Amino acid sequence: MGNPLSPETIVYNIRAATDPRISPDGTTIVYALAGIDPQTKRPGSQLWVCDIDGGNARRITWSGNANGSPRWSPDGRQLLFLSDRNGRSSICLLPVQGGEARELLGYPGPVADLAWSPDGAQIVFTAPVDPDTPEGSPPAPGAAPAVRVTSRLDYKQDMRGWVNNTRMQVFIVDVASGERRQLTSEANDHSMPAISPDGTAIAYSVGAGDNLHNRLVLQDLASGETREVIAPGRVGVFSWSPEGGRIIVASDPEMTAQPDFYVIDAATGAVRQITDDLAIMPGSIFPLLAPPEPPVWLDERQVLFLGGRAGANGLYVVDSESGSVEPVHRMQAMLGGLSLDAEKRVVVTSSSGFTSFGELVVYDSQSGVSRTVTALNAETFAAQPPADGERFVVDRGDFEIEAWLLHPPDFDPAKQYPVVMDIHGGPQGAYGPFFLGWQQVLATNGFLVIAANPRGSATYGRRFTQQVVGDWGGEDYRDLLAVFDAVLQRPYADATRTGIFGYSYGGYMTSWMLGQTDRFQACVCGAPPFDFESMYGTSDMGVYGAAHWGGKPHEAAEAYAQRSPSGFAHRCTTPTLIIQGEADERCPVGQAEQMFTILKQAGCEVELARYPGGNHLFPFIGLPEHRVDVHQRILDWFTRHLR
Repeated sequence: MGNPLSPETIVYNIRAATDPRISPDGTTIVYALAGIDPQTKRPGSQLWVCDIDGGNARRITWSGNANGSPRWSPDGRQLLFLSDRNGRSSICLLPVQGGEARELLGYPGPVADLAWSPDGAQIVFTAPVDPDTPEGSPPAPGAAPAVRVTSRLDYKQDMRGWVNNTRMQVFIVDVASGERRQLTSEANDHSMPAISPDGTAIAYSVGAGDNLHNRLVLQDLASGETREVIAPGRVGVFSWSPEGGRIIVASDPEMTAQPDFYVIDAATGAVRQITDDLAIMPGSIFPLLAPPEPPVWLDERQVLFLGGRAGANGLYVVDSESGSVEPVHRMQAMLGGLSLDAEKRVVVTSSSGFTSFGELVVYDSQSGVSRTVTALNAETFAAQPPADGERFVVDRGDFEIEAWLLHPPDFDPAKQYPVVMDIHGGPQGAYGPFFLGWQQVLATNGFLVIAANPRGSATYGRRFTQQVVGDWGGEDYRDLLAVFDAVLQRPYADATRTGIFGYSYGGYMTSWMLGQTDRFQACVCGAPPFDFESMYGTSDMGVYGAAHWGGKPHEAAEAYAQRSPSGFAHRCTTPTLIIQGEADERCPVGQAEQMFTILKQAGCEVELARYPGGNHLFPFIGLPEHRVDVHQRILDWFTRHLR
């Protein structure tokens, strides 16, 4: 075996160009270069710029530890960005031709959704507002913690914890004076504000008070009058047409996990559906880890959007009249960011494939040529080569189940290797040809790693995605076993050394498998939805279970019980490691505790690793030391039991 990627390398030595933005004149790219300092163990990011070909790269921010979300002014003369330089969320402006950045505005809470008005005179953003302490005043020194009382369903959210009535509100700031005005006050989260081309109105998404549904709202900036244009469902990315008469929006009114595109008449509010069973998922493959990117109108009819199809991202164009969708450029990678120059010719994004991570990609729509213009991790990957992946498919009934097999970089088909199947979250998520830390750690340390998209996965259209509704642990489980069996037919796959790993819905599936089969020699289960009845009342999105199981727990008790791993896990004989963030509100710690207790009482070899302060995404964005520990524990567990 060569020089494998270690957990420390994954966490501390890999950098990424995030949120790239091309200047209006198409000559310069600004991006946030993100990484973790191995000495201080602190994540951080600084703004860099480079020429369109990646040359002349230079750092442009030096104050503060976290600088990001860069946005060019419409005239290209200033850069707007967020910074922590003053011990708070600072909205800063930097002259492109030189000079020091100045703080336009400071805010005590985290700022998001930063955007310019089309004329460059104003800036909009969202920030949390607690109606009880609207200025964010801290409690008096030594005061007892406030009693937490709520009467609302969405009183907590993963990654934010207890929020009660604190919600993200929309603000507008005058660039010349710095005067700030709060535009919204409804006690629900607001996001993705976008000002109309003529500067008279603003559109934004508003939550519905259940952490599930949201709606699109238009507001007149002069009068403050609002009107809802898309009824509650799941509203995704949207953008104004160049003349401002229409808005295109990706929306999923029936909550099917597969949006379609709609066009709204901004004057009348009339809504017209233009696609039917869109086969592409608008946005990044990992939407929780990449900010939503609004579609871009190329003219008054054609709209460019970033989308996922068959586990990979690409660029697509939808016709706002006919609804026809054409691929522009597909990549075998996960993309993050979508930025175009003023002429709508050059597209800039960030790309991660099996053997690359967080590199800038420039696509020229006239020539059709795509180029990777950075090599941020070339030195690291030269010393410790990543594992590449091989695509294969398994036919099951009406469906083709797509999967990838990662081989060790020094793979020798004459040898035999232990096999670990990694199961994605969701269930309506997706795996694909992109870099994922724990897969790379396992594969470069001598394991074959399977990443599959069973029925229910996103990026394959509505019919495929809906197959999992009411059938968790059914045909999706059989799809995964079929993929697994297909790999074991290969002479280099050792059927006597096999393991399963999964996180979130993947944690559900691993815990489900433990009660259904004893064919695996080791299991790592992360953040499992283990008991659907208790999950319903304790998860920040637990009520979503009613849509999957035909009603609330008292209305569909049999369905909840039949598909909960908690009723079968006592059969488990597989050595199991459970990984759990203690501040996880999506799949709460009690689920892992239930699983641990049942396995322990059954006499199964089991360990529970709990990470203080860890939210649902802590293996990706949590404390660096915890992220290293997660990767190392996964590797150690499978190494101990499969070698």
